[in-house]
Amino acid sequence: MKRAAAPSGRPRRVGELDVLRGFALFGVLVVNAQLMAGPYAALGGGPGASAADRVAAWLVTALVTAKFYVLFSFLFGYGFVLQERAARRAGAAFAPRHLRRATGLFVLGAGHAVLLYPGDVLTTYAVLALVLYGLRGLSVRSALRVAAVLLLGLSALLLGYGLLTVALTEPVTAQAYAPRVAERVAALRGDAGSVLGARLRELPSAIGTGLLYAPAMLAAFLAGLAAARSRLVERRGRDRVWLRRTARRWLPLGLTGGVVAACCSSGPLDSRWFLVGQAVTVLTAPALTVSYACGVLLLLRRYETRVPAAAGALAAAGRMALSHYLTQSLVLAWVFTGYGLNRYDRTGTVAVLAGCVVLYVLQLAAGARPAARTRYGPAELVLRTVTLGRRPGAPVRGPASTAARPAAAPREADGVRHAP
Repeated sequence: MKRAAAPSGRPRRVGELDVLRGFALFGVLVVNAQLMAGPYAALGGGPGASAADRVAAWLVTALVTAKFYVLFSFLFGYGFVLQERAARRAGAAFAPRHLRRATGLFVLGAGHAVLLYPGDVLTTYAVLALVLYGLRGLSVRSALRVAAVLLLGLSALLLGYGLLTVALTEPVTAQAYAPRVAERVAALRGDAGSVLGARLRELPSAIGTGLLYAPAMLAAFLAGLAAARSRLVERRGRDRVWLRRTARRWLPLGLTGGVVAACCSSGPLDSRWFLVGQAVTVLTAPALTVSYACGVLLLLRRYETRVPAAAGALAAAGRMALSHYLTQSLVLAWVFTGYGLNRYDRTGTVAVLAGCVVLYVLQLAAGARPAARTRYGPAELVLRTVTLGRRPGAPVRGPASTAARPAAAPREADGVRHAP
């Protein structure tokens, strides 16, 4: 089904939430690629890393790491409210839908973690989605307060542990770290069975990391819930003055925090300062995320009619974000492990970033055409089918089939329907 044009002959306005999700895909790709390319991401590069690779890793930590997952989590919380509204319009009970969606997301995430990438967030999202359901009755102000408490608490925990690490331990260099990861490197360069075994051994550590940072994800969920309750994007998404002012207000804090975190994680400070940098990241990454989101919406406002194909491709990627996210992991696993090219710990950060740009552009180009004909990517179709308990478009059975429905669902429902 082709996308209809507006009465004026111009393309229909793309959704702000779709564009933000499509934009976030690139940041998530960069972070995941760096982690999947080798074991030294937390140290700013391996023993043989070039100066260019070290600078690139430092910039990724300062400008990208944690910022785009915050945006994805925010959009997940925003989408939760819109899905609740959609269920109400359809005359369907939201709780069974939400439980089925969380279950489907968990199963997809578990397969993704075991086969491709143990740093998967979908399983964590699925569990936290149930917590979010329990907190759905919070007012806008209460949701923001709980989010602030979660961030402050996690940051304090990381800072305290980090300062103890600085005081009581010795730094670990890339040279000293190499023997510790030799077995992992060999396993990921082996055959498919060896790669699978390595992924399974990494799962406990990945689960522990997910639990540690779950409060930050839940805080972003709650911020998204509060924003959706107040219809923030609907009210401010096209307000250029507000967007520009908000971006400028939060940019200094976000950049400062990013620089401090990069100094702690990627030098010049040694490895003992890593958790201190993480504490700073938890507090300041949302500020840079806000600036990025407002900047992207400003660019959208400026170029939406001048370059409609680019805006449409970005929005299309956002509508199929889950499929693109899984595809990224599939490609990265093929490039870096024994599943394919076996480039694990053999590719510098600069080359990894260049590959990310190529892959992202290809995804935008490849996804634009299918998005003009269908509302769902493959993964979105599976998740949507599980959520509804039937294939989308199939006849509705039971009491919901007789519920009154509007002639055309508002556009807001489309922008969150496919969020991972």
